Amino acid sequence: MTSTLTPAATIPTVPKARRRKPLATRAYSWFRAIALVIIVLAFVLPLFWMLLSAFKTNVDIYDVSKSLLFTPTLENFDNVLGRDNYFEFIFNSAWIAFASTALSLLVGVPAAYVMSRFGMHRSAGIVLLARIIPGVSLLVPWYFIFANLRMVGDYSVLILSHMFVALPLIVYIMMSFFDSLPEDLEESAQVDGLTPIGAFLKITLPLSTPGIATAGILSIIFSWNNFMFALVLSGANTKTLPVAIFNFVSYASIDWGGLMAAAVVVTVPIMVIALFTQKYIVSGLTAGATKG
Repeated sequence: MTSTLTPAATIPTVPKARRRKPLATRAYSWFRAIALVIIVLAFVLPLFWMLLSAFKTNVDIYDVSKSLLFTPTLENFDNVLGRDNYFEFIFNSAWIAFASTALSLLVGVPAAYVMSRFGMHRSAGIVLLARIIPGVSLLVPWYFIFANLRMVGDYSVLILSHMFVALPLIVYIMMSFFDSLPEDLEESAQVDGLTPIGAFLKITLPLSTPGIATAGILSIIFSWNNFMFALVLSGANTKTLPVAIFNFVSYASIDWGGLMAAAVVVTVPIMVIALFTQKYIVSGLTAGATKG
């Protein structure tokens, strides 16, 4: 008796219906995408407008019809870099940023290590409190003290004022990073004959390089962009870039082209540093986020 059953290979398969995501999940995905687009545009559009305006004349900046289509000019950058001696301001900003960061790391890294290993969390809270205090509330007493010491206008007063903000930041970042490093490595090094200071210098400090890089980069970015301290405490020869931008602002008018070109000069170096060091910043912050 012959079988009339159809072979399995010839049985047509019915495709499974694609399972749709719940409405709440799809709504959240759309909301997240729209929120990301809005946030990106909020950050990118002002920078894009600043870059375009730096290559426009003041007449073109006020002309809405030339928002995107215009004849570019380098006159604004010539005014900034050629006539107003902005290279001196760039040197001042770089010197103050690197000097204050180096001194803050020299003091803050050992302090953070001691606070981490000896559980001095209350002391760390007091140090962090200095980061929370608004800097504007300290400008008047600072100016009074440094004026009596005849230090206003020197590099030293600007470096010290920037250290006041950079040092608590470095201590906070490095303390979290040292908390994540196991103490067994230091104990093993001391068993092998190293002193506690030697174990810190030869074992812990090399392992904490990502955290040091993170703290140093953030400190440099703060110091480079700082305006308030330099406005009050700097002199004619120690003026920094953010303060020098005010040369394009007068009582009667504003040179928007020169102002935008100067803003580009201030922004581009720090953006380049952030782009090339973002992996160190991310690795340093994530390394100090977990213990193990």
